[in-house]
Amino acid sequence: MKSLPIIDLLVIALYLVGMVAVGVYFSRKNQASGQQNAHQFTTASGKIPGWAIGMSIYATFLSSNTFLGVPGKAFGSNWNSFVFSLSMPLAAWVATKFFVPFYRHTGEVSAYTHLEHRFGPWARTYAVICFLLTQLARMGSIFFGIALSLQALTGYPMATIMVVVGTCIIIYTVLGGMEAVIWTEVVQGVVKTGGALLILWLVIQGMSGGVDRIVSIGQADDKFSLGSFAPDFTQSTFWVVLLYGFFMNLNNFGMDQNYVQRYHTTTSAREASRSIWLCVYLYVPASLMFFVIGSSLYAYYQANPDMLNAVKWQVASERLPGGSQAAIQQLAATLKPADIGDKVMPHFMVNKVPAGLVGLIVAAILSAAMSTISSGMNASATVFSVDIYQRYIKSSLSSRQTMRLLYTATTFFGLLGMGTGIAMIGIKSVLDVWWLLSGIFAGGMLGLFLLGMISKMTRNAEALTATLVGLLVIIWMTFSNQLPDAYAALRSPFHHSMIIVIGTLTIFLVGLLLTRIRRKEVATLDVEVPVK
Repeated sequence: MKSLPIIDLLVIALYLVGMVAVGVYFSRKNQASGQQNAHQFTTASGKIPGWAIGMSIYATFLSSNTFLGVPGKAFGSNWNSFVFSLSMPLAAWVATKFFVPFYRHTGEVSAYTHLEHRFGPWARTYAVICFLLTQLARMGSIFFGIALSLQALTGYPMATIMVVVGTCIIIYTVLGGMEAVIWTEVVQGVVKTGGALLILWLVIQGMSGGVDRIVSIGQADDKFSLGSFAPDFTQSTFWVVLLYGFFMNLNNFGMDQNYVQRYHTTTSAREASRSIWLCVYLYVPASLMFFVIGSSLYAYYQANPDMLNAVKWQVASERLPGGSQAAIQQLAATLKPADIGDKVMPHFMVNKVPAGLVGLIVAAILSAAMSTISSGMNASATVFSVDIYQRYIKSSLSSRQTMRLLYTATTFFGLLGMGTGIAMIGIKSVLDVWWLLSGIFAGGMLGLFLLGMISKMTRNAEALTATLVGLLVIIWMTFSNQLPDAYAALRSPFHHSMIIVIGTLTIFLVGLLLTRIRRKEVATLDVEVPVK
């Protein structure tokens, strides 16, 4: 760890001030035009062009989990996780074909209001709880990722970094609402893409032998593999990640309030669909670039063993605070690439990025974090206001009361996200934690939503029973690996990425089965009872 040069600190400070200034600008603009209301705060009055929404969705996908977690994953293993990105086009096609027209037709700003109309209050409440838990997991992992990077650069405690960054995000999100979120994300999408390109260029320029040697080392150590193509669902094979990616992206485009809320900010359903495809066209090659960065860093550190040993020493020191040099050295010698993946990019930035450029890269990492957190805060506040407070506490609110509620909820979820990030300090892989938590929380609500959309004959009782069965399956798959050896036969054999896949399919298929059984019983009764 070392102190950043003053020029880098100025770049970072200017970026943070600029983001806050955006919130102030939109707040004053809306006040002057008399449009500072809930509709403006949550949907920007439906006047945002489709290309800006596409950039905004792209920036939300390209979070610090991607910026730091993906290179760390590629460094520690291979390109297996890139299969997640390859599943996006199919999920986008389903979303533009069915979900976007559906949401634009209902006109409901919340993605979960429909579930109450379809199955009753319990369905809406269940989906809202799943969404809010997913958002906390997402925001916490992103706060953790940004703090991990900045701690290596500045030496400040991770908790302090989260508080400072989180405060800036809360200010511009509360002041500017969805309009500020979208337009800052447009800027952040450009900044973070430029920062990634800069890092890749610096790694290649510093590598003796250039691209040819990077490819040679990567091929020798199987760093470009997409995973095994065997039909094995107990490990992270190509098919497991493909299925996980499809269901997770389907949840993102079809059920996640972060994205659904944006469909209402465009002028038409066509513009909303275009925004999804723009996101796909941008994100797939961008995510590939981050895997290339991770593999390039792997080759660079293999070619520079002194730097590799320095990272191992750093990680070992963090795991053994106060330990002797001999103990730290012994632990460092046992560490594998997967154990140090998330630490490599910050270490490279500290030691190999010239002064002045570090500030730009940190601004890119900040962009990656702030775009996803700000949209998550706004979406969480919207869901809390519409689906919880106005549904169960007080349905009739004045415009001023609604705005006060949205401001308070936005701040609350921002603070809660910070707390979740602080609680994650010490985890091994930020990307693994996010994938696990999102699969647990998202599986249930996606299955319920698909059941409601596709099976028009399914009733409340069948949907509730199917959801309870699906929850039991999700709980079993999540926690059965903690069973003692005496009950090893009861452990789930599936990889944890299959939780959202099996959980979703369980709810959907059980619901269909119960609906079919009921309809057969009704048909039998109709035949047996004579008509008078």
